[in-house]
Amino acid sequence: MPGERLVVVADPIDPTAVERLRSGPCRVADVSGDPAALAAELPQAWGLVVRSRTKVTAALLAKASKLELIARAGVGVDNIDMAAAHAQGARVVNAPGAATTSVAELTIGLYLDLLRGLYPAIAATKSGRWERGAHGRELSGKTVGFVGYGRIAREVARRLGVFGARSVAFDPFVPRSNDPTEMRPLNEVLAAADIVSLHAASTPENHHLIDGAALGRMRHGAFLVNVARGALVDEGALVAALDSGRLAGAALDVFEVEPPTRRELLAHAKVLATPHLGASTVEAQARAGTEIVDEVLRALKGEPLSALVAPVGGGR
Repeated sequence: MPGERLVVVADPIDPTAVERLRSGPCRVADVSGDPAALAAELPQAWGLVVRSRTKVTAALLAKASKLELIARAGVGVDNIDMAAAHAQGARVVNAPGAATTSVAELTIGLYLDLLRGLYPAIAATKSGRWERGAHGRELSGKTVGFVGYGRIAREVARRLGVFGARSVAFDPFVPRSNDPTEMRPLNEVLAAADIVSLHAASTPENHHLIDGAALGRMRHGAFLVNVARGALVDEGALVAALDSGRLAGAALDVFEVEPPTRRELLAHAKVLATPHLGASTVEAQARAGTEIVDEVLRALKGEPLSALVAPVGGGR
C-alpha cells in the first residue's frame, strides 16, 4: 500500500526470508538481482537490507534521506559508514549469531589442515606422488592463542577441548572468560601459542595489529590463522615471516584487498588461502536471512531490537 514503509533488499539473502519480510507491515523492493536499480529506490527507503556487496557510504546515505534502519545480514559492519549512519539518525542492526557455527567449524578445519600439511599432501597425491612417512603434527596438546574473544572465538575454544588442546586469549573488552580459556596480554598470547587465531573486529585501532613486530613475538614455527578481517594483518610482514621460517604457515580466509592481489602471498607454499567463505554455508546464510528479517520486523512494529550495533564511540 502507498502509505507503508519501504524496505529495500539490496543484496541477496535467503528467498524464504524475503517472503517472510513481504508478510510484514511494509512494502519490499528486492533489487538484489539488479544492483543498478538500487538508486531509484533509495529516496523512499525506510529500511535497507545488505550483505557485503553494497557499500553503505556517506554518498549512498545522502540519497536515502528517509532511511531509518540499515540491516546487515551478517556479523561485520565494515561495509557501513557507521558515523554517517549515526549522523543521519539511521539505526544499524546485524545478525551476530548467524555464522558462528560455520566460521568455528572452518577455523578448526584450518588448524587441522595446517598442522597435518593436508593441502600439499592432497596436491602431491593427486599429481601421482606417494609421499608417506612422518607427516605433520597433532592438535592435541597444542596451545591456541585467540586475538579477539567474542562469540566465534568462544565457540572455537569450546570445540578445542574435544581435541585435547588448550587456549589463551587477548581481548581488551573481555577481562575474564567464563570457560577454561585464560585471558592474557597480547604479547603473552603471541608468545605462548602454537597457533595464533584472529577473531578481532576491523577498526582503525586494529589496523595491522599483527605487524612485523607482533609476528616476531610469535613462537618460531607457529601458525597464523585469520578468519576475521584482512586488515588485521600486515601482509607484507607476513610474507617476510614465512620466508624467514619464523612461521611454519598461515591460513587466510580474508585479505586486505578482496579479491586478493598480492601474488607472493597467494602463491606462497606455506599459505592456505580460501575466498572469504567462513559464513558461506547454506545453513549460515539461511540463519542470516532469518535473523535479519526478524530484526527488521521488530523495528517495523516498534519492538525492542536484539542486535542493535553501537554507533561510533558507543562501545563494542
